[in-house]
Amino acid sequence: MAIMNMVQALNSAMDVLLSRDPDVLIFGEDVGYFGGVFRVTEGLQKRHGLTRCFDTPIGEAGIVAMGIGMAAYGLRPIIEIQFADYIYPAYDQIVSEAARLRYRSGGDFTAPITVRTPYGGGIFGGQTHSQSPEALFTHVAGLKTVIPSNPYDAKGLLISAVECDDPVIFLEPKRLYNGPFNGHHDRPVQPWSAHPASQVPDGHYVVPLGQAAIVRPGEAVTVLAYGAMVHVAMAAAQDSEIDAEVIDLRTLIPLDIETITASVRKTGRCVIVHEATRTSGFGAELSALVQEHCFHHLEAPIERVAGWDTPYPHAFEWDYFPGPARVTAALRRAMEG
Repeated sequence: MAIMNMVQALNSAMDVLLSRDPDVLIFGEDVGYFGGVFRVTEGLQKRHGLTRCFDTPIGEAGIVAMGIGMAAYGLRPIIEIQFADYIYPAYDQIVSEAARLRYRSGGDFTAPITVRTPYGGGIFGGQTHSQSPEALFTHVAGLKTVIPSNPYDAKGLLISAVECDDPVIFLEPKRLYNGPFNGHHDRPVQPWSAHPASQVPDGHYVVPLGQAAIVRPGEAVTVLAYGAMVHVAMAAAQDSEIDAEVIDLRTLIPLDIETITASVRKTGRCVIVHEATRTSGFGAELSALVQEHCFHHLEAPIERVAGWDTPYPHAFEWDYFPGPARVTAALRRAMEG
């Protein structure tokens, strides 16, 4: 198998999809000739042509609206929003049209669109290039929300998303594009080539939506995380020397509640980690679900580690970013509870 970073794995997924299915096409701001701001679509226009991978004007609402129309007529558009922070002008189209199309048409029409977008902090993007809006989409019936944490999953999940007949919001942690980031910002980032998940098949394969992965087995406490926070949680478990079981959710909707509940019933403790702001973040939903399903098994209060309820600060990036020290502190509180 080839060794790929996340950018290369995502590019490979789209290359495979364009080659296999003539109904797949890619468009967005600068995705064609330029290959995207993070080069995720680099070379696709040259290989597959101007009608399969093309640039659009700067207008997110129009980009998504065009994709919905194409999808209703049988195409499978892959839409790139340059940063997740720019997705808000298209929110009405995503929520009121794409997410509702199957329901309002009684199943006669679907909207098989995949909206790819880089999200999260860790690159000093400040308040308008670092947001984590996943909870805004998990709240909407009819949407699926996917967040990979490594190259192997990124390719398999993206293929599954595009082949799904429902609209999928595919959030790509930009801090993971070129190497796994464990939250220790004062240490060199290791290349993906040193990580087992960088071994990615060249051809077609899928990672099913709605299936979490136990990336670190443990007996003492369950840690629920996704995206870059999976690597932070792994670092915290190692730093704290606590026998934590770390679960990479991979998809938020549909959610693999069976894997979550089996783990929490075994450990009796739960720590939830995400980068988005704490209030009304997806961690609150996870906490409620764990309480509902595992109340009689819990031996300590559920802990949440998240971003602060403030715009993402440029000057205080690492005070906002939930690093290993904050996760370690939560693990210890859970063990003492």
